Amino acid sequence: MHSMQALAKPSRFLFFLILLFGGLYFARTVLVPVIIGGLLAMLFLPLSNRLEKKGVSRAWAAFLCIVCLLALIAGIGGLLAWQSSELTRDLSGVEDRISEWVGQLKEFIRHTVGIEPQQQQKLIQQQQASGGGQVSRIVMAILDSLLAVAVDTVLVLVYLFLLLYFRNHLRSFVLQMVSTDKQPETRKILQESSEVAQQYLAGLAAMITALWVLYGIGFSIVGVKHAIFLAILCGLLEMIPFIGNLTGTALAILVTMAQGGDTNTILGILVVYGVVQFTQTYIIEPLVVGNEVSINPLFTILVIVVGEAVWGIPGMILALPMLGIIKVICDHVEPLRPYGFLIGKVGSENETSLGKKLKQILHIG
Repeated sequence: MHSMQALAKPSRFLFFLILLFGGLYFARTVLVPVIIGGLLAMLFLPLSNRLEKKGVSRAWAAFLCIVCLLALIAGIGGLLAWQSSELTRDLSGVEDRISEWVGQLKEFIRHTVGIEPQQQQKLIQQQQASGGGQVSRIVMAILDSLLAVAVDTVLVLVYLFLLLYFRNHLRSFVLQMVSTDKQPETRKILQESSEVAQQYLAGLAAMITALWVLYGIGFSIVGVKHAIFLAILCGLLEMIPFIGNLTGTALAILVTMAQGGDTNTILGILVVYGVVQFTQTYIIEPLVVGNEVSINPLFTILVIVVGEAVWGIPGMILALPMLGIIKVICDHVEPLRPYGFLIGKVGSENETSLGKKLKQILHIG
């Protein structure tokens, strides 16, 4: 009987986790746009407050925040389109290079397996003929994905407007959910949660901008074609933790190889990647991101893996700021403080010594 009681609490906790992650998984199409809109609303909250203090109505202030967001997206998209237009001029050379690789692969198969290139071509044609329906299904899946992204984008903008406009109403609702003596602490939780999201997203934007500059300079020095386009791509992919920087560098290497880049250029890209990653880890992140999301490395990796499993790439992007907000809540709610301590960093790990010295020199923080 005693053993059954001892197992009851862990079993309830395990059942709660199953329900939680199962609910998050099946509700991802609803929750992802809402959470993205909420984080963006926290980011644009200072701008909205500033506009309202100057006499702009709340509705117009929220609308102007959306205009600023769309202008930023349009600017980045226009820059990428301008650079990609130059990239398309070299497509003929890229096609020739790919054709050369295909020929080399066919020769390798002929020497290794003994299948002649003509027979290989027939097998490819037979596979294409039998997979005609599959190609159409792939095209339809791509169109469905693009339509879903468009719908989610509209929803995010709508949520951003409504959350900015009704923020006082939502805050009052949260305060009414707690007793009067706990309302000051609840206000503090709401304020610090908003600051965590603002500082993390603003720091991430500053870091991406710095990476654009570093990658652009590095790729230009080693002689990479379309260095600006690849630098912007590598910087944007940094939003995806861990795999983003590797993916961007791999794409830069593949494009360079397809354009006939030599071994020295490929090695140069790898050197640039190493230097940028060192600079990002020990200089940029301590200066512009800092300790806004004070999560220890174990739970940083764990939450990103769980975020990818539950919500895919959006989950990886949203995982850290969401866990930072959860930590703020845990730190201010007495029964949850052990969990806040568990996922947080210890004092000596909060910042690298190099980051501390740079902040002291630059009088930051």
